[in-house]
Amino acid sequence: MSSLRAKIQDVFNEPACEQNRGKDAKARKEGCSKPLTPGAAAGGCAFDGAKIVLQPITDVAHLIHAPLACEGNSWDNRGAASSGPTLWRTSFTTDLTELDVVMGQGERKLFKAIREIKEAYRPPAIFVYPTCVTALIGDDIEAVCKRAAEKFGLPVVPVNAPGFVGSKNLGNKLAGEALLEHVIGTVEPDDAGPYDINILGEFNLSGEFWLVKPLLDRLGIRVRACIPGDARYFDIACAHRARAAMMVCSTALINLARKMEQRWDIPFFEGSFYGVTDTSEALRQISQLLVKKGADPEILGRTEALIEEEEAIAWKKLAAYRPRLEGKRVLLNTGGVKSWSVVHALMEIGIEIVGTSVKKSTVEDKERVKQMLKNDNHMFEQMTPRELYAMLSEHKADIMLSGGRTQFIALKAKTPWLDINQERQHPYAGYDGMVELVRQIDLAIHNPIWCQVREPAPWDCQPAVREELPRTKSEAATLHAVQEFAGTTADDFGEC
Repeated sequence: MSSLRAKIQDVFNEPACEQNRGKDAKARKEGCSKPLTPGAAAGGCAFDGAKIVLQPITDVAHLIHAPLACEGNSWDNRGAASSGPTLWRTSFTTDLTELDVVMGQGERKLFKAIREIKEAYRPPAIFVYPTCVTALIGDDIEAVCKRAAEKFGLPVVPVNAPGFVGSKNLGNKLAGEALLEHVIGTVEPDDAGPYDINILGEFNLSGEFWLVKPLLDRLGIRVRACIPGDARYFDIACAHRARAAMMVCSTALINLARKMEQRWDIPFFEGSFYGVTDTSEALRQISQLLVKKGADPEILGRTEALIEEEEAIAWKKLAAYRPRLEGKRVLLNTGGVKSWSVVHALMEIGIEIVGTSVKKSTVEDKERVKQMLKNDNHMFEQMTPRELYAMLSEHKADIMLSGGRTQFIALKAKTPWLDINQERQHPYAGYDGMVELVRQIDLAIHNPIWCQVREPAPWDCQPAVREELPRTKSEAATLHAVQEFAGTTADDFGEC
């Protein structure tokens, strides 16, 4: 537990974080996130954050040393995609019971589970995650993992991020620490080259990194490791031989990028693959970093030629949507890198941003938003569901882009909604991804269903009664009886 405490303090003292450098020593020890309330799992715990970062490593067996519910609540919590191995889709847990806890059988059960996985699946590595229960009872997973690695002849990596130590973001960083300590640098590649790069904080949600990788391939740039999206264990183990790195989500893995730069001299920058301009700028910065590290300067010319060609294609496709979307108002309720990267992407085609959430954004992210929107009046740290509903029901936005948890607010307000978070079904990265994002926004806004749901319901309208004589005496008697019962006459009914 003392080693875990030291890791947490090291993560809190992150020198690459602009906001962290401005704090005094006491405030720095408290970290970035609000303390968790026991029993309140909304937003995720540290274990959940570590699992998010590491589970997309697709050929690894991810073993949860905990009661069954811990694995059930964390499995498949993101829409990451794999181009090959499917082992990461198999759920492994020691399924610790009350009897195991009372009798002290946790470590023995963990060792047995590692052996069973090794014999049945033969993965290149096994990642072991403790949770609150196993950490509190004192199971020494590091010792068990070390003994199992010696016994079975494969890497067994302890990911020491039990849920009670902090927030999901802290778990992201502790996962990066586990990779640094036990994985990266453990294998020497025999094919290292001057055009190798790492992509950090890219999760390949809905396979969107596959829209970017072909661009890098055309430039002769090889992605040595994409951490964690569609990753393989040995690619990550060789990641220390890359020449440059791009950080996609700094709030998750800034510590990993900084320490890799310190240990192996791998320079990095933070960029985005959302939007035409940002994608082009990211390709330029990658090429420039590679040239600084010794690559042939001719790659700069090839990069500009590729950008010119791809931008022309993208703008031609987007031109068809501009007349339909220019001036439309978007409310963006997300966070992190999307708080500014998606903003910039939408503004490029004339869409107006009426508000963007910056609840998970760094100081640099917020500064970018201010520069794009020219002020901070459209930025909000937290907007309650009541406030979101009021804004949408008053028609201050034509569409809301957010995660699944707030979709029903938009639907209740009879406002179009599009999923922009990890559960999304469409890839939005790169040039083709930008076209797809605009296409989905256009489909959502101009869907004819919105005209229908905004009309008054049939039961809210009382149809007019035509003043005509009934055809029969029985019809006249029935109508008279109904009117007497209701205390009305035909003249009391009006148009809706």
